[in-house]
Amino acid sequence: MRGRGPGGGRGRVAVMCGRYAASRSPEDLAGVFEIEKWDPEETLAPDWNVAPTKEVHAVLDRPLKDAGDPRPVRQLRRLRWGLVPSWSKTPEGGARMINARAETVHEKPSYRRAFASRRCILPADGYFEWVTGSAERDLEVEGKRKRPRKQPYFVTPADGSVFAMAGLYEFWRDRTLPDEHPAAWWVTCSVITTEAETAPLGTAPEEGPRALADIHPRMPLMLTPDRWDAWLDPSRTNAEELRPLLEPPPTGLMRAYPVSTAVSNVRNNGPELLKELPAPEEGTLF
Repeated sequence: MRGRGPGGGRGRVAVMCGRYAASRSPEDLAGVFEIEKWDPEETLAPDWNVAPTKEVHAVLDRPLKDAGDPRPVRQLRRLRWGLVPSWSKTPEGGARMINARAETVHEKPSYRRAFASRRCILPADGYFEWVTGSAERDLEVEGKRKRPRKQPYFVTPADGSVFAMAGLYEFWRDRTLPDEHPAAWWVTCSVITTEAETAPLGTAPEEGPRALADIHPRMPLMLTPDRWDAWLDPSRTNAEELRPLLEPPPTGLMRAYPVSTAVSNVRNNGPELLKELPAPEEGTLF
C-alpha cells in the first residue's frame, strides 16, 4: 500500500501481508504436495478471507508422534496464523507476528530456531493487498479525508497454480493447563515475506498497478516446486545453506486484479471475494 509523504511525494506505508485466500480441498493439496498423512477430521473448510489468528492449512515434514519411526512424514496440519515463540511467557504477541522478513529470519530471536528446523508451506490461492487511489491520496493531502478509501487487489499465480507461501511454525506450551489438556500445546506459524517484484506483472489489469511493488513493498515469498523438498526437509539446519532457498522466484509469474471492497471486512467470506472487477471502484483508481 502507498500514500503521499509530507512533501506530496508518494511514500510507502504498512509493511505487512495480512490477508489471503485458501480454498483448495485437502484432497487437492494432498495431490499437489504429495502429502502422506492428513486427518479428515482436522481439515479446514475453504476460506476466502484468511486473517491473522485464524487456523490455516500447512504442509510440513515431521516424524509422526508416537510412531516409533524417526523418518519425516509429509503432513497436512492445522496451525494458528501468528507465531508464538516457544520461549514466550504468553501468546498475546502472536497476532502481530504473522510475517517474518526473508532478509533477517535467520538471525531474529523469534524466528531463527524455527527457520533452522521448523519450516512449512502455507498453501494459498493468492493474497490481498490494498492500494490508496490517486484521488483519495489528493483528498488526504488536502485534509478533506482522514481515512482514504483503499482498493483491494488480489495477487495470484497467473497460471492458476497453488501459491506455495514459505512459512515457519513453532510449538508453544500453555503452562496454565495440565499436560493432558487438548489446548496445552499451540502450534503457530508465520509467513515469510520478501521485497515485492518491480518487474512487470505476468498479467496486469487494464487500469492500475503494473508491478507488485506498485501495490505494496513486500510480498509473501513464493516457493516454486523445485524448492519444496529442500525447504521442508527438517534435516537441513544450517542457516547459510538454507538462505539460497529464500531467493525470490522468477518474475512474471503473478497477476493482480481489483476485487470488491467487501474483502476489507473479515466477516465477509465466499468465492465472490475473488471475483475480478472490470476496473477499480470509483474513487480508488490507482
